[in-house]
Amino acid sequence: MVSQASKLQEAETLKDSTLAKKVVDGTAEGEGKIQDRGQWASKAEFLLAVAGQIIGLGNVWRFPYLCYKNGGGVFFVPYLLFLVLCGIPLFLLETALGQYTSLGGVSAWRSICPLFGETCAVFEGENISGLPVNATSPVMEFWEREVLNVSGGVGELGSVHWRLALCLLAVWVVCYFCVWKGVKSTGKAVYLTATFPYAMLLVLLVRGVTLPGAVEGIIYYLKPNHTRLSDPQVWMDAGTQIFFSYGIGLGSLTALGSYNKFNNDCYRYCADTFLLCLLNSGTSFIAGFAIFAVLGFMAQEQNVHISEIAQSGPGLAFIAFPRAVSMMPFPQLWAVSFFLMIIMLGLDTQFVSLEALMTSLSDLYPAVIRRGRRRELPCCWSVESAFWLGLVMVTPGGLYVFQIYDHFSCSGASLLLLSIFQSVAIGWVYGPDRFSNNIKSMIGYPPPSTFKLCWRYLTPAVCTGTFVFSLVSWSPLKLGKGVVAPAWATALGWLLALSSVSLLPLWTIYALMNTHGTFIQRLRILCHPVERSPVARKNSSNGMQLTFDSTTTAREAVLNVL
Repeated sequence: MVSQASKLQEAETLKDSTLAKKVVDGTAEGEGKIQDRGQWASKAEFLLAVAGQIIGLGNVWRFPYLCYKNGGGVFFVPYLLFLVLCGIPLFLLETALGQYTSLGGVSAWRSICPLFGETCAVFEGENISGLPVNATSPVMEFWEREVLNVSGGVGELGSVHWRLALCLLAVWVVCYFCVWKGVKSTGKAVYLTATFPYAMLLVLLVRGVTLPGAVEGIIYYLKPNHTRLSDPQVWMDAGTQIFFSYGIGLGSLTALGSYNKFNNDCYRYCADTFLLCLLNSGTSFIAGFAIFAVLGFMAQEQNVHISEIAQSGPGLAFIAFPRAVSMMPFPQLWAVSFFLMIIMLGLDTQFVSLEALMTSLSDLYPAVIRRGRRRELPCCWSVESAFWLGLVMVTPGGLYVFQIYDHFSCSGASLLLLSIFQSVAIGWVYGPDRFSNNIKSMIGYPPPSTFKLCWRYLTPAVCTGTFVFSLVSWSPLKLGKGVVAPAWATALGWLLALSSVSLLPLWTIYALMNTHGTFIQRLRILCHPVERSPVARKNSSNGMQLTFDSTTTAREAVLNVL
């Protein structure tokens, strides 16, 4: 009986692997040929796509505001600490994981650790927090009363602004056509969307620093206040800014890395990792100079202190910059260029996130989605659903709703928990030595041992400490105009946060219930990587088994957990 069962299992395994090979080769039976996943046409497309993903609207206003709010130049101490211990290690982890498995977020994690098969499940939105409180200038009044028509509270939604709804529709239509053909269309779109904002930001920087009062604004931006380091909220803000701005835990980096060639050197000369990280943080830092130079001018012009001008959120991007643009030669031309910059900063982040979602779906169901024009249909459904859900945010009370969604779902606890799970999956279940050897098989040499130390100890420890700090120092969310989020809105926010994080324990329970054997045997199976990754094997040059290391047994893997 044992021999017969063994033969049946072997036959079933052979059948599955043969079917998988047919899926990869596009020879499976059915309607039409299964299309290949595709790859980046050049390394530049990958770099620009990642740059577009991690550099968005949050870099333009959120980082500068957090810097001045949390002690000026002192804020760089916790920020750089989180960058070194968490941001860069997890950035390399996610991109290397996608490149190694040639799979999107969900499928990649299922291949190396089935127990954590739903680790990446957050759909990103731009981080916009805070509303301008003191409408002391025509620009601010126009933004608050005419453009947004902000209501008195989150309970007063009102009717949809049709002009904003049309803008929302236009953005999603553009987003759809940027990704509807997969990596081929995405790779071409990022050449424009990822580069144009830098040219415009440079123009605004030069104009800002030449205005009267700019020096006072920059001093206010960077003036250190060492006493702020004792405040846990400063460390929380630094950690969440790193995780949000670097796109950690969203699945996007894994999806983008999966379109690389297997032997692409994702570490060589730090080009793919450190350079992009430096570009991200550098953009945030330089944007602060441009913004606070203009804010210093506005404070001098209105004869008020700069603290009354510097507000977080849209106030910095849609009030400070238009004021600077209005004083340039040919202001109408620069105004159009400025708003194109804002659109592209948000657009490339959003369509890359949509591409990550479509990559995960197409890798999970290749025989269904990668046939004919089937990819366009789920992509269209996703965009349409996002549009209808977004209509609530273009009402008079919509920005309050957006703040709740942004605070609870797009940053903070959700990304911290997902980052902890990722670190545990690689550092304690899959094994940092094994993952380092996987990277070596791609690029010819392993990354420095400091990455293994971070994946196993430092990153989960820092993330856990930050999460505990966030719980200890938690206070009700404060919205614009001094409005405090009511209890029902806070409950809704936590529900949004759990809607993504809860997928992981739910998947774990489901996987344990549908795996045969005792509890320990089930853990051994689910903590052991799959033996084959056909897509990755096709993309590799040597045809080796990519996600299975015979030198590490299932028992050793589960002992790391137990």
